Amino acid sequence: MANISRRGFLKGALAVGAMPLMATSAIPSETLKFVHITDSHMDLANPDSVEALELMVSFLNESYKDLDFVMFGGDNFNNNAEGNSDALKFKEIIDQLHCRTLVVRGNKESSPKNDTEIDLSTFKEMFVNKCELKTDEHNWLLELKGYNILGLDSCIEHQNNGRYTEKTLAFAQKTLQNKKPTVILNHHPYTNYWKGTEEKDIHKYVLNNTKETQERLFKYDNLLLTLSGHKHIDSVTKINNTTTIVTRGFIRPLDLDMYPMRYVEITDGKITEKLIYTS
Repeated sequence: MANISRRGFLKGALAVGAMPLMATSAIPSETLKFVHITDSHMDLANPDSVEALELMVSFLNESYKDLDFVMFGGDNFNNNAEGNSDALKFKEIIDQLHCRTLVVRGNKESSPKNDTEIDLSTFKEMFVNKCELKTDEHNWLLELKGYNILGLDSCIEHQNNGRYTEKTLAFAQKTLQNKKPTVILNHHPYTNYWKGTEEKDIHKYVLNNTKETQERLFKYDNLLLTLSGHKHIDSVTKINNTTTIVTRGFIRPLDLDMYPMRYVEITDGKITEKLIYTS
């Protein structure tokens, strides 16, 4: 073994110390690939809505075989069938996808007309209580490939409008503090991006405590992306440095059997996205 002088050893140590510590980098090297689907409004009284979801499964299984997950952003089914039969059908369909599924509620799932339809506890049991998810009363977290994938419940029981509770904001803040790049899925959008002028309309569609939410969550540099729905109108904008997406409602096909979804890739912290259609 060659002898190393004390001076040479110190020079080598300084050189090693100057190298970047890649193991502590906040930006993952793996690419995250997923699809966002929102407002499918599956209704057992409307066979076309059921067939549309079945078409979605066939399309993604055939054409997007390397997805990490598919996100469902609320108003997934209309919750107007007796008991939980529509929820069971929706779950039966999405369970046929080749990848994991991540689901949050919309106002349809949070506004049962009577006690026979699905409520929060049943929704959680069917769609949220998975061993890979960290959960609290309303929300969930998936840690995957160095990312936080947060599902936040923005629903108010028996209402169309939405807001984040203090517990939800605290859950999100605690997660963001681990400094991993973060994606948030919820139902109600954060801004009046369609430039509506009627206060009633804005109250119904924009997260009611969006000012507080933006002050508390969107200050974090590691909040890369949010995905919402509810208004059915497509939008890609920014709040501070966060890409803020509202995906066109799946219930609004572009043409015959062309149901919209959004394909997203995140690589080295950079987001690429596009609307895709089932045919």
